[in-house]
Amino acid sequence: MTASPSRPHSHAAFARARALIPGGVNSPARAFGGVGGEPIFFERAEGQWLTDIDGLQYLDYIGSWGPMILGHRHPRVVAAIERALSRGTSYGAPTEGESHLAELIIAAVPSIEKVRMVSSGTEATMSAVRLARGFTGRHGIVKFAGNYHGHVDALLVATGSSAATLGVPDSPGVTPGATRDTILLDYNATAHLEALFAARGDEIAAVILEPVVGNMGLVVPSPDFLAAARRLTEKHGALLVFDEVMTGFRLAYGGAQEILGVTPDLTTLGKIVGGGLPLGAYGGRREIMDNVLPAGKVFQAGTLSGNPLAVAAGTATLEELRDHSPYPLLERHGARLESGFRAAATAAGVPVSVARRGSMMTMFFQQGEGWPVVDWPTACRSDTKAYGRFFWGMIDQGIYLPCSQYEALFISAAHTDADIDATVAAAHAALAGM
Repeated sequence: MTASPSRPHSHAAFARARALIPGGVNSPARAFGGVGGEPIFFERAEGQWLTDIDGLQYLDYIGSWGPMILGHRHPRVVAAIERALSRGTSYGAPTEGESHLAELIIAAVPSIEKVRMVSSGTEATMSAVRLARGFTGRHGIVKFAGNYHGHVDALLVATGSSAATLGVPDSPGVTPGATRDTILLDYNATAHLEALFAARGDEIAAVILEPVVGNMGLVVPSPDFLAAARRLTEKHGALLVFDEVMTGFRLAYGGAQEILGVTPDLTTLGKIVGGGLPLGAYGGRREIMDNVLPAGKVFQAGTLSGNPLAVAAGTATLEELRDHSPYPLLERHGARLESGFRAAATAAGVPVSVARRGSMMTMFFQQGEGWPVVDWPTACRSDTKAYGRFFWGMIDQGIYLPCSQYEALFISAAHTDADIDATVAAAHAALAGM
């Protein structure tokens, strides 16, 4: 698929970027490798809208891949950033703002008694894995195919997200030694998890998982799978780590663990916790977190950790979510969009399987409702070329969806009923044209 003649400035910008930046993008999730064609370059955003450098507007359903739950340029967040900016951009020293944000996180997330801030979700998961190993004195880490935990060497095995989109399940540069202690299972494979712990339970430091998966498309856990993960880790002295970089403050104010009723030992956060600026965090029980340097001996550091601008944006976002809960609205809009997508696919005779939890959703182009997506083997049979045609059909009507079959879309509190209805109407047209 070639660049649209209606976006000549994006075409020129991408040609320039490719000469300067590997692949022309600073994250592979932006490369459009899963849908063909060239990425669109943007210059501004407001509320639920994105505007590209050719002046075209789009209803935004990626929200910077999740952080913009309030919509772009929310007044409370912008005002907080401006106040912080007027005082400086970085100190390399503690601020009271860090403690205030920590208090908000601890009050919200059931599993967290102490929290350490970092600059990204990748740093959060990397640090949590190191902490789990340091705390237990064990090496083994269990992860699940299609769960993406950032570009951490030990966890870059059978990932979802952009690695799945680009057909690169593992990465050159990751040595066999780095992944020697990583144990891979399929998501929702309760019997396999039980068998693994029966055979090797005393070797396992932690089980890390997305409590609701967004990185192979939206996949929900079975209750018995999560219950087994909690029961087995407790029984064998391992830690249960929830990667809530995507779901934290998204599915509920307390994250997926609040609505699923399972409390992990450690939780990693990113995206929403920074309000759209680079900030991540990891936290858990006091006796575990007190092993992190300088309280304990597990090393982790970061020059820009707790950056005052990111802390201000994150604090304002969490306070707005706490004070004016958008979750009932997000659920209503999610259900409305899910129903509309199903109806559009049925009317067009296009087989799909739609998965949703709250304001996260994926329409898998495959066998339909009789074939739910429960793990990576079922997700990867999707027709990615069909999704690519649907993606560009929606782009032509001003709807910006994830540029990969294996990413979840996100609804923001800025979306309206009229926006949802317009998106459903666009889906009818796009699917009918396939």
